[in-house]
Amino acid sequence: MGFKISPTSAAGKWIGFVTAVWVQAIAGNNYTFSNYSDALKSLMALTQLQLNNLSVAKDVGKAFGVVAGLASERVSPAVLLLIGSIEGIIGYGVQWLIVSQRIQPLPYWQMCIFLCMGGNSTTWMNTAILVTCIRNFRKNRGPVSGILKGYLGLSSAIFTDICTALFNKDPARFLLMLTLVPFIVCLFAIVFLREVPPSSTAAEEKSETRYFAIFNVVAVIIAVYLLIFDITGEHGTTLSRIFCIVLLILLASPVSVPVYIAVQNLIRSDLKTLDVEATRTAVTEPLLTQQEEAIITETVSVTDEAKESSAVVEKTPPVIGEEHTVIEAMKTMDFWILFVSFLCGVGTGLAVQNNMAQMGLAVGYADVSIFISLTSIWGFFGRIGSGSISEYFMKKAGTPRPLWNAASQILMAVGYVLMAIAMPGSLYIGSIVVGICYGVRLAVTVPTASEMFGLKHYGLIYNIIIINLPIGSFLFSGLLAGLLYDAEATPSAGGGNTCVGAHCYRLVFIVMAIACVIGFVLDVWLAIRTKALYYKIYMNRKSKKSMAASNGH
Repeated sequence: MGFKISPTSAAGKWIGFVTAVWVQAIAGNNYTFSNYSDALKSLMALTQLQLNNLSVAKDVGKAFGVVAGLASERVSPAVLLLIGSIEGIIGYGVQWLIVSQRIQPLPYWQMCIFLCMGGNSTTWMNTAILVTCIRNFRKNRGPVSGILKGYLGLSSAIFTDICTALFNKDPARFLLMLTLVPFIVCLFAIVFLREVPPSSTAAEEKSETRYFAIFNVVAVIIAVYLLIFDITGEHGTTLSRIFCIVLLILLASPVSVPVYIAVQNLIRSDLKTLDVEATRTAVTEPLLTQQEEAIITETVSVTDEAKESSAVVEKTPPVIGEEHTVIEAMKTMDFWILFVSFLCGVGTGLAVQNNMAQMGLAVGYADVSIFISLTSIWGFFGRIGSGSISEYFMKKAGTPRPLWNAASQILMAVGYVLMAIAMPGSLYIGSIVVGICYGVRLAVTVPTASEMFGLKHYGLIYNIIIINLPIGSFLFSGLLAGLLYDAEATPSAGGGNTCVGAHCYRLVFIVMAIACVIGFVLDVWLAIRTKALYYKIYMNRKSKKSMAASNGH
């Protein structure tokens, strides 16, 4: 028997998750606009409002994620990944050609189209990854969301630091990385990522939790490693290359989990062949029963913990916790509370990320790459921490996940107030706070939506919720930040507008702080409305644990 990993085996399921992690580690290219925005602004002689509207165009690409959501119900994850990677080559490839001055800048409206394509490319990747992994590991939705969204948050720091280390922050080479690397990584995921049956026993769920802990540890090590690189200042060529090699090794290390599982299964298989006759009578029938039960469970139970019975009442609108179609979900008050509160958090967070270069320059920082990396790295801690913490408290006490979103919103409001005051070092503190809270908002909303509206149409529901990204980018970045910045700015020799001083963004930060307070109120309201759902999930899991314990004795 050779050492072979089938994509539908236990090891194959985990190697699919590893490739999902790798895709997320390179799918945050949409958050790196600040790394090359000044080059575009200079080459195209843009005002800040025009530049911000370009950043809105890339975020508008996410609005077309609804197409990816619809496609996820009809085609395989491999097709979704292929479409996203090809679209990314086109969208970022054209930007690279322009910034590297291989071609002349295109008309403004054409640039908007290519930035939109680049932004849309990641929605295909993210939809394939999130929908498949949430379904494969539905008993651990919080950790899955936290880990995947965490790596997505780290991706801009990974790209930024590698570019700093190898290419001295050259925006043209940076865009070349954004063009080629996601395509190459997606090819690996196309081979291994597919939907497989979820865990059906308490023992399998427990082993999943243990393996996710390993993924969490590795991810934290990578984040700390990136943070150390950022805060230690300038590095020589040799040290920078060593940094990149070690980073790639760390990113590859999670593959040890499926390899370990495959080796363990191979050892067990070899041991079983030593006594075939004994194992046939003792093992064969229970295994068939488990498989049959898994199939029955998959086809009958559509929301697992959220439903106590498989009976479906015809012509009755589903309640929160049951399977919803998109139309049924959008008819509920809960959907719109979640939608608007998400807008308040991610819309303001995107405005900071899109304008970080100009925010830093306005208050006297010549190099703003540190703030971009800080927002990315601390966003990772927000994502990975909130995913696991919200899962822990939900399982232990039935704590509604929206409470964690509420906490992030009020903390984000404090961050914006600090940035508005513009005390020395406030941009450091603000970028960290905004990064953490933006990360919490993304990681917690993913499992919350699946628990409220089910998994059957989750791909489409998720993509409708993230329409908030282009809406928020337009409102807070394109209109609010762009207009107020240009109102404070003075014309520069290059034809654009430049503003220097804390006043440039003060009113922007104050308005965004107010938006976050509104989001806080909405999240508290949603936590109250979903309290019964999370108590039901908690009691259901508690009863299953009690039954498993009694059966064990």
